[in-house]
Amino acid sequence: MDGKKAAILGEIPRLRRYALALLRDRDAADDLVQDCLERALSRLDNWQTGESPRRWLFTIMHHLFIDQIRKVDRRGEAAMLSLDTDEALAAPAEQLDTIASREIVNALHAISPERRAALVMVAIEGFSYAEAANMLGVPAGTLMSRISRGREELRGLLEDSARRRTLRVVEK
Repeated sequence: MDGKKAAILGEIPRLRRYALALLRDRDAADDLVQDCLERALSRLDNWQTGESPRRWLFTIMHHLFIDQIRKVDRRGEAAMLSLDTDEALAAPAEQLDTIASREIVNALHAISPERRAALVMVAIEGFSYAEAANMLGVPAGTLMSRISRGREELRGLLEDSARRRTLRVVEK
C-alpha cells in the first residue's frame, strides 16, 4: 500500500466520528464514510502529496452530507420503524451512558445541520475557523455566526433539559 492510501486509512476514525455527529445513525454514518473513501480513492490525484489528507477528506465528506440533505429535501425522509427491545441488534454506546452526555448529543442533533457541522469541525475536530470555513465552502464570518448561533441554541436546549430533569426529580 502506498503512502497516500495509508494516510487516508489513518483518518477513518476521525471521519467516522464526524459522520456520526452529523447523522446520529451508525449505519448511515458508515455509509457516508464509505462513500467519502470511495470518492477520495477515485480522485487520489486531487490530493496534494506532503500534506495531511484530513482537510481534503472532511471537505469531501461535508459535500456528500449536503448532497444527502438535498436528496432528502427533494424526496422526503424515509420513516424508521423502531425495533422492540428483543429485536434490537446493538446495544447503545457505553460512552453515552450518563444522562449529561446523552442530553448533549441529543441537543447537538436538535440544531440545524449547518450549525452542527460548523460546531463539530471547530469544537470537536479541532479545525481552525479558516480551515472549517474553507471545507464547508462558506465565508469565515458565516462560519463564526453558525458557531455562535449553534452554541446559543445548544445552551438553550441544555438549560431546558436540565430544568425538565429538575422538575421530574421534584415531582417524584
